[in-house]
Amino acid sequence: MQSADTVLGILRERGRRGLSCSELYRQMFNPQLYLAAYGRIYSNKGAMTPGVSQETVDGMSLGKVGRIVDAMRHERYQFSPVKRVNIPKKNGKTRPLGLPTWSDKLVGEVMRLLLEAYFEPQFSDRSHGFRPKRGCHTALTEVGNTWTGTTWFIEGDISDCFGSIDLQVVIETLAERIHDGRFPRLVRNMLEAGYMEDWTWGATLSGAPQGGVLSQLLSNIYLHRLDSFVEKVLIPHNTRGRTRARNPAYLEVVNAIARARRRGDRAEVRSLRKQQRSIPSVDPNDPGFRRLRYVRYADDTLLGFIGPRSEAEEIKRQLAVFLREDVKLELSPEKTLITHARKGGTASFLGYEITVQHNDRQATRGRRTANGSIALRVPAKVIRDKASIYLSRGKPAHRPQLLNDDDYTIVNVYGAEYRGIVQYYLLAGNVCRLHRLRWAMETSLLKTLAAKYRSTVSKMAARYKAKIETPNGPRTCFEAKVSRSAGRKPLVARFGGISLTRQKAVILTDRQAANPHPRKELITRLLKGKCELCGTSEDVRVHHIRKLADLDRVEPPTEWHQVMVKKRRKTLVVCIGCHDTIHSGKPTGSVTK
Repeated sequence: MQSADTVLGILRERGRRGLSCSELYRQMFNPQLYLAAYGRIYSNKGAMTPGVSQETVDGMSLGKVGRIVDAMRHERYQFSPVKRVNIPKKNGKTRPLGLPTWSDKLVGEVMRLLLEAYFEPQFSDRSHGFRPKRGCHTALTEVGNTWTGTTWFIEGDISDCFGSIDLQVVIETLAERIHDGRFPRLVRNMLEAGYMEDWTWGATLSGAPQGGVLSQLLSNIYLHRLDSFVEKVLIPHNTRGRTRARNPAYLEVVNAIARARRRGDRAEVRSLRKQQRSIPSVDPNDPGFRRLRYVRYADDTLLGFIGPRSEAEEIKRQLAVFLREDVKLELSPEKTLITHARKGGTASFLGYEITVQHNDRQATRGRRTANGSIALRVPAKVIRDKASIYLSRGKPAHRPQLLNDDDYTIVNVYGAEYRGIVQYYLLAGNVCRLHRLRWAMETSLLKTLAAKYRSTVSKMAARYKAKIETPNGPRTCFEAKVSRSAGRKPLVARFGGISLTRQKAVILTDRQAANPHPRKELITRLLKGKCELCGTSEDVRVHHIRKLADLDRVEPPTEWHQVMVKKRRKTLVVCIGCHDTIHSGKPTGSVTK
């Protein structure tokens, strides 16, 4: 039996070489893939959230894997309907979220591993959403580094992309590359399982449920048709010319400067130099020069075009026609915009404002290098909206919901929220504008601590202020520490200490997990087949808890509780008897040393 890494490696190579796949369904019989999938998703928050049944990751065993494999081998595995809940959106509307059962999550993750390994090498380099080693920052960096000189931004937003995916198109797209009818049929069964809302079953006529394991990958496979259309049709048709023609008006001024120099007329040279810097050196309306650039993150697309508006309108029309006729999707009319990039216009993409700079006075080595370059900016609305959470009547205020937490938790909550916002916007040229947000959050933090201890802001600032060393030099921050047992470093929560200086290539520097390979360790314990409570080697399963803080609520402490506290684990491999005893609340047998 091949290991999971071997199977996925073979699929990646076939995908890289563009070969079809004819025995993909057979890989659903490999238990190693199910163990690899289990290791990847057992720690997700949703693993302990039940779907339409009460099944969760708790009680996972090799026997469950065997039963799923047997059902797959005989093609009788049945997907359960997803439990539908509605999540509120910022605009007041709701977004349906599907919650599959644990077995369906496990099977979906195996399918995702196989499909991702095969299709990932075939995806476009201009696609950045829900892909390994890609994300918002890679998409924004591509725009900032390669879209110089853009005249028009064409923003494309697909209306209800996840909910409007045509199931027949999905199956046809898979069948083009996967010549094994059983696997596309398995995907169809998953998508057509329906949903349960208020205990009423509903049919799934279109769309991939948000929250499903495969939804994001299927959307990329589905929208790969759009990427191919743009790259193979729109871009070649709207790209011509190696360079722009020289501007005749600019050349006239250059020749006039040369004549003035020969005459020795320095005043005339200075006057002509000023005029020269106000004229483009190349023809911005050169009919022989066109460029079209494209980037996509999930269902958000952005195109940058160099050419007249009439042609930009035609590109937008062709894009809408292709989406409607080929992939059965519609562009959102209110969100699909054409913006002039050189006249102060900005495009909104992934929470950033994108514009083209123009400054005739800024010159580097005699060249106006700022002109035509892309600028990424933090929108003023983002700062207002983020800061409003920490304000009351326009002034920073304490947060009552945190008053019962300890100092470490309060500082950690503020620090994590601030760090996430700053790290996301470090690509922006005006990231320094986040000082306003930092001030609001910092004052709110100190007021929360002051309200907790019935003290003043100044006393709290003096109590928690600290100075730390960073790559940008020493920085002042606020920190709270929790002492631990001898030989262990204290836990430290920090707010601030991040330099608000633009970084052209952002690398997130959040703290790494203490154990970089926790998943492999759990699988090894499960395969060992030994109960970690009574030591028997019977049929074992894994007991899961939602979070370590739940251990503090176990009263009175029992043997299993003591073992999990000692090991600081959210999992415990136990036999059937011990697992039933844990859930019944009765004392368990002797604890192995």
